[in-house]
Amino acid sequence: MNTTRRDFFRKSAVVYTLVESGVKLKAAAANDRVGLGFIGVGVRGMEHFKAFQEIPGARAVAVADLYDGHITRAREIAKNEIFTTKDYEAVLDRKDVDAVVIAAPDHWHRKITLDALAAGKHVYVEKPMAWSIEQCREIVAASAKSDRLVQVGGQGKTTSLIAKARELVKSGALGKVNLIQMENHRNNAEGAWVYAIPPDASEQTVDWPRFLGPAPKRAYDPKVFFRWRCWWEYSGGVATDLFVHLLTALNEVMDVEGPSSVVSQGGIYRWDDGRTVPDLMSSVYEYPEGFIAQMYVNLGNSHSKDDLLIMGSEGSLSIAPGKLTLYPEPVFSEVQHYATACWPEAMRKQYFDSMAKPARASKPVQEIKVEENPSHQEYFILSLRNGTPSKETALDGYHAAGAAHLANIAYRKGRRAHWDIGTGKVTLG
Repeated sequence: MNTTRRDFFRKSAVVYTLVESGVKLKAAAANDRVGLGFIGVGVRGMEHFKAFQEIPGARAVAVADLYDGHITRAREIAKNEIFTTKDYEAVLDRKDVDAVVIAAPDHWHRKITLDALAAGKHVYVEKPMAWSIEQCREIVAASAKSDRLVQVGGQGKTTSLIAKARELVKSGALGKVNLIQMENHRNNAEGAWVYAIPPDASEQTVDWPRFLGPAPKRAYDPKVFFRWRCWWEYSGGVATDLFVHLLTALNEVMDVEGPSSVVSQGGIYRWDDGRTVPDLMSSVYEYPEGFIAQMYVNLGNSHSKDDLLIMGSEGSLSIAPGKLTLYPEPVFSEVQHYATACWPEAMRKQYFDSMAKPARASKPVQEIKVEENPSHQEYFILSLRNGTPSKETALDGYHAAGAAHLANIAYRKGRRAHWDIGTGKVTLG
């Protein structure tokens, strides 16, 4: 994938004042380095492991993972100067770990996050924040009672692309927004989570029972361990992996919490490899603020990636990797030729004479540049060191992940799903 969803969201960022529930956070001393424990250093977790070590004021202290090879790779990068284990609780027990970065499979997010908060650790948890709507709400409640910082890794909250788009929408440049289209395309094995399986993978190198955890028991299967996103028991598929990024961005741009209902269609059209989650899914969300959002992921075509198009009565805004493009609506003549062609000639002449006035010119297309600012990971460290609120709170994580889970419910039930965001209740219509 030459341009990934993270390329889209990490282009740049701006600072917002966000409200974090709970007690005022205590800032680290100016010379302190935040000790980080990494729980899960597989594909995304290893990206975090490398990225956080490049951030001034952060230091990697400990790693927990369930596969020997991931642990070995972490030791190589850290030059063996790091504590490693297969038991994440051993990381939480360490006094030199101030915060944890959680990139475990989705079905583990809830327990590890709650345990980390209970242990007094700050939390950076990958999206989706949790495996279900109910689990997301548990984390929101725990975060509200804690003085620890929780930041979710949806990324759309902190990019300058999204900040500028929000500004344009609020300025009225698009008029009344009525339709938003969002898409993500991939068409290769890596993009469809068919990750390479290490040749030494076995029950001796993988802690299979611990991986299953709260999920139903089943025989060891290396495909499931290394490609867990392909099964409902551990993941929400394309919705919670890819919809959720776009939903985070949509919520920020439109200043909304989430949809009131959704309908979904999809299936396995390309990667019939034993997975249970769809490789193509299309959902239509309805928002109480008065607009529709059409969203889809297609793992069987690579035409486009991560495009978000916001359409209003006065213009459209395209958000693509690295750039914003504003397309003002054309100025249409008020004189109607089509509908008046059937009128008597004298009546037509009188009508055209009465409508004669200079035509307004259409505005030109604008390409809007934005400047780079800290990455999502950097904001986490800045928040910890300065005692400032999270840039993507547990509540933000609930709003984005909840909408993704709602799309899955509609897909799996084959019915329209309605969502009461305040209570979390889902009903089918």
